[in-house]
Amino acid sequence: MRQVVLDTETTGLEVQRGHRLIEIGCIELAERRPTGRTFHVYLNPDRAIDEGARAVTGISDEFLLDKPRFADIAAEFLAFVDGAEIIAHNAAFDVGFIDAELTLAGTATACIADRVHVLDTLALAREKFPGQRNSLDALCKRYEVDNSRRELHGALLDAQILADVYLAMTGGQSSLLLDAAGVAEPQSAEGYSTGRVLVRPPVPLKVLKATDEELRSHAALLEVIAKASGGRCLWLTLQEGNRAQSA
Repeated sequence: MRQVVLDTETTGLEVQRGHRLIEIGCIELAERRPTGRTFHVYLNPDRAIDEGARAVTGISDEFLLDKPRFADIAAEFLAFVDGAEIIAHNAAFDVGFIDAELTLAGTATACIADRVHVLDTLALAREKFPGQRNSLDALCKRYEVDNSRRELHGALLDAQILADVYLAMTGGQSSLLLDAAGVAEPQSAEGYSTGRVLVRPPVPLKVLKATDEELRSHAALLEVIAKASGGRCLWLTLQEGNRAQSA
């Protein structure tokens, strides 16, 4: 099963008023594990960003002037998500903006749901926790997902955090990492990056072997237990059974 965890940032909240996408971040999962493939792009929206959106994202109009337009990356984006299950928080918001951009770009696909299945983690959270706060930050707190780097909203970072939350919500979490600074890798000249997402390495287990003195103390304690239990020391029984099998 291939899944793509997706987040977007926009110039404002209402696509009906002509607001546009300014950032897309995607992380690919296969069989609930990160594959290392991401899609990340900043976009020139050909319009000003609302003050509220600038405050939330930290993205300025000047920063986006030399970035590609959605039409320039539409084919690349569709190829990345094609056939996957899209996982998004408040998916109707992201899907609405993507569909609007697809229409403006004149692509053969005008509705992203024609190419993917969409899963809304906000709807899933509301089913699991009715009447409670189910924002991404609230879910991070509930599932003990580290969102300390989320000082500003960023599509790729939020997709990474959402991936951790989704895996925790649905029965097993695999922590994902971006680069060491917790930010997206540098963009290519075309304005997008397929940087790595790493699985947190497992902590190696240190094996400590008992000393001869500890082994003698252990054997002496087992003798005491066997005597006190009338010969019903389970550990000794298991040891004798293992010796018999080895013989």
